[in-house]
Amino acid sequence: MSIVEAILNGLMVGGLYGLFGLGLALAFGIMRVVNIAHGEFIVLAAYLGVSLLTLTPLPLPLVVICVAMAAFALGWLLQATILNRVLGPNPIPGMVITMGLSIMLRNALVKIYGSNIRSIEVGALQDRGLSFFGMSIGVLPLLIFSAAIVLFVATNFLLTRTTIGRAFRAAADDFEILETLGFDRRKIYSAAMGLAVTLSALAGLLLAMRSSFSPFSGAERLLIAFEVVIIGGLGSLRGCFLGGLFLGVVQVVALRLNPNAGPLFGHLAFFVVLLVKQMNFSFRPAWRRA
Repeated sequence: MSIVEAILNGLMVGGLYGLFGLGLALAFGIMRVVNIAHGEFIVLAAYLGVSLLTLTPLPLPLVVICVAMAAFALGWLLQATILNRVLGPNPIPGMVITMGLSIMLRNALVKIYGSNIRSIEVGALQDRGLSFFGMSIGVLPLLIFSAAIVLFVATNFLLTRTTIGRAFRAAADDFEILETLGFDRRKIYSAAMGLAVTLSALAGLLLAMRSSFSPFSGAERLLIAFEVVIIGGLGSLRGCFLGGLFLGVVQVVALRLNPNAGPLFGHLAFFVVLLVKQMNFSFRPAWRRA
């Protein structure tokens, strides 16, 4: 694999990485919630997708819709029943609650599914590729990358061009203004968490189509999501996508140069970015900048 081919494949991986961070960025950008259970939500959706495909005659598109609806309901209930009670300037209570939820979900997945790895079979797409200029790009990674772009564009449109999106932005800026406009702050926060968990679930389904996973995969996905979001700027959707592309390219190129060094170089690149930024993170959501 040439360096150019490695970069292209890194971009394909990076699109999925960016999607890992999207739900995390939304939850923090709107509600200042640091969701430690984010990785487990990704894995839970992957398992739910596998279960529906195995136990029901539903085709994959309907499975995606069912998982997305279940994820939205889960996010809404989590925010409405628990997290809304601890919202405030101190993020620690929310972190502790979601950390406990993360442990519970991981243990439940082990109890139900065991520790064996799983994946979603996608048939001939798994091995099909496109060749050009002597390089090869897998059809499945390209489709997943395209899906990630569509989700980013759709999320940006929702936040900037719709009534509920304007409510989300108002909630991120000043919840008093939100209530002045006639919105119920708690319902808006619940809807925002529902959206965040839905995006995480869709990322989980795409993960299951591209690679294998186990109940213990959540921690790695959470780490990737944190790195992507911090590289791009906490709360920045555009930065989240670019951060995912950066991390994916670094890992795949490093893997091409040294098969044992891919993930390590990705983490090292993250720390280099932190040094360059001098720990000066931007906590202002991108939709609040002109």
